[in-house]
Amino acid sequence: MKALLTLCLLLLTTQAHACTGTTPCQIGDRSYHVLEPEGWDGETPLPVLLHFHGWGRQGSLIVRHNRIASATARRGVLLVAPNGTNGTWAYRAANSPDTAFARAVLDDIASRYPVDTDHIFVSGYSFGAIMAWRFACEDGTDIVALLAISGALPQDTDCPTHPREARHVHGFADPVQRYPFGRNGEADHPVALWREAMGCDRGTPTGDWQQRPWLTLSRTEWDCAEGRVTLDTHPGGHFIPHGWIARQLDELLGLPNTYP
Repeated sequence: MKALLTLCLLLLTTQAHACTGTTPCQIGDRSYHVLEPEGWDGETPLPVLLHFHGWGRQGSLIVRHNRIASATARRGVLLVAPNGTNGTWAYRAANSPDTAFARAVLDDIASRYPVDTDHIFVSGYSFGAIMAWRFACEDGTDIVALLAISGALPQDTDCPTHPREARHVHGFADPVQRYPFGRNGEADHPVALWREAMGCDRGTPTGDWQQRPWLTLSRTEWDCAEGRVTLDTHPGGHFIPHGWIARQLDELLGLPNTYP
């Protein structure tokens, strides 16, 4: 029995390490990339961050991206980066094939690694952020937190599911995915969909914060009947703010806030 258990663990480890970093893991004719955290012992269940890349990119960039991969690697989080078809995602219409693909990626990861199912996070940037919203909208029941950067679905989208927590960051001067102000100029409109879905009351401004001195972010939080919503805004454009993913992971995992 002991020999059989050892063999099973060896096979699992071999399978898990067969594709890491810039070497893709295959699922049929699709693929994804994975980056293990620093110092992982090979046994402890891992929180997972599934990140959708921006337009024209691939997951091989994400697992080398300083503002994404460095944050997960230092916080014990397994980074999973699916590859979009032709560098983009099918996020515009309901029943997206990329929703099914992303679910298949998570299932494949669970066959390769011990996953901490209480800490499954989904994120994305730009077109990838919109796809992350789509995934949370269509298959979000086990998503602990959505971390979206500079991209969102239309706020009147019909979403059958929602994550337990939604965190969104957007720049007021974004020239690519323009800041989605409400009809009367409401600055909290980028998360109106999640606030309605989760039954949120009035938001609470919690003040300004920084990870780097040249960018100040302002936060509003909503404690809701079925979850929590957070909106960070800044005066800048279309980019992943330095340290934003790192700070979200610190807060979600109950870690002291550090940078990077």
